[in-house]
Amino acid sequence: MAPNLTIADLRDKHRRFTPKMFYDYADSGSYTEGTYRENETAFSAIKLRQRVARNIDQRNLSAKVLGETRALPLYLAPVGMTGMQHPDGEILAARAAEKFGVPFTLSTMSICSIEDVAAATTKPFWFQLYVMRDRGFAADLIERAKAAGCAALVLTLDLQILGQRHKDLRNGLSAPPKMTPKVIAQLMARPEWCLKMLGCKHRQFGNIVGHVKGVTDMGSLSDWTASQFDPTLDWSSVEWVKERWGGPLILKGIGDPDDAKIALGTGADAITVSNHGGRQLDGAPASIDMLPPIVDAVGGQMEIHMDGGIRSGQDILKAMALGADATSIGRAFIHGLGAAGEAGVTRALEILAKELDITMALCGETDINAVGHHNIWGRVPAVEPAATEPREDDLVAVGA
Repeated sequence: MAPNLTIADLRDKHRRFTPKMFYDYADSGSYTEGTYRENETAFSAIKLRQRVARNIDQRNLSAKVLGETRALPLYLAPVGMTGMQHPDGEILAARAAEKFGVPFTLSTMSICSIEDVAAATTKPFWFQLYVMRDRGFAADLIERAKAAGCAALVLTLDLQILGQRHKDLRNGLSAPPKMTPKVIAQLMARPEWCLKMLGCKHRQFGNIVGHVKGVTDMGSLSDWTASQFDPTLDWSSVEWVKERWGGPLILKGIGDPDDAKIALGTGADAITVSNHGGRQLDGAPASIDMLPPIVDAVGGQMEIHMDGGIRSGQDILKAMALGADATSIGRAFIHGLGAAGEAGVTRALEILAKELDITMALCGETDINAVGHHNIWGRVPAVEPAATEPREDDLVAVGA
C-alpha cells in the first residue's frame, strides 16, 4: 500500500472508503464552490522567505492556545456528521487529538453526542454551538457541555441561514441515509463502510435525537433542523451565550474587520477568521486573505484563529506569519478519518507537524512563536518583508 505522505493522499483514500453523499458533504462548497477552492489556492500566492546558515537545531512547534500549551498551534475544527465519514468518527477523532496534544471541537450537528465523546476521552474537548430558534434547547446544550467538562465553547455566527450546497441537494443527504435506489447504489459501492456502520450504534444526530421533545426519528429530525437555524441571531445573542456559558468563548465565522471590532466588545476570548470552508457565502474572499486586515483591526486585543484551506504545515506557518495565534483544520483531519479512522487522524496531524517543522527550519526559525511577517514576501509587489534585527548566530557567523 502506498504511504500517506500528504493530506491529498489521505483525501484519495477517504474518497474510496466513504459513500459519495458523505464524502461530497465534506469536500464541497456552496453554489459555484469558488470560495471553497480559493481558500486553498490563496495560500500559494504567499511566498516564503528562505534563510540559510542559521542554527536551526532544537526546534519548537508548541504554542499556547487559550492559555494552554498545545503540541501545535492547531485544533480540530467542528465538522457536522463526522460520524458518517467513519463509524464513531467523532470519538475516534477526539481520541487522536487528545493523544497528539491538540484540542478537538465537537459540532452541535455531530453523530456521536457530547456524552458519547466525554465517555470515550480522558481530557476536556471543546464544543461548538449553533444557536437555534429553540433557545431552551440551546441553553440545554450549553449545560450539557459544561457537565461534560468541555474546556471551551465555539459559537458559530455564520450559519443563520443555510448556504445552498448543490452536491448535498443532488445526493439527498441525510443521516442516517434514506434508502432510495440512488443511495443504495452508493452504499453497495462502499461495502467496508457499510459493514463497520452496521457494528456501530451511532447513526443519527446524537445531540438532538432524544434531547428535543418530539424528535425521535429521522423524519421529525429533518423537519426540526430545517426550521431551527435562527436568522434572528445577532450580537445580543453572543451576550446571551456568554452569560450562560461562563468559560472561554470563541466566536467563529468572522470574515470582516468591522465584525472583528464588534467582537472585541463582546468579551469573547478569541475569534476565528472563517468563511465556513466556502460552504456559506460563495464569492467571499479566502480566509487567509482576510486574516491580515482583521489582525490589524483587532490590534492584539484578543486571540485570532484562522480556519479554511489549510492542507499542509506550510499553510499553518503562513497563517501564523500573517498574524494568527492558532489555526484549525476541518477537511484535513476528516480526510484522515475517512481514510483510516483514528490512525488516519493521527497520520494527518503527523503530516502537518512534519511539514511545519521542516518549513520553519528552512525559513531559519526554531520556534513557531517567533514566526512573523519577516518570514514571508508580501503579495503586494511594492512591499518588502519587514526588516528584522540580526540573530546572535548571524552576528557570530560574520565576525561581528
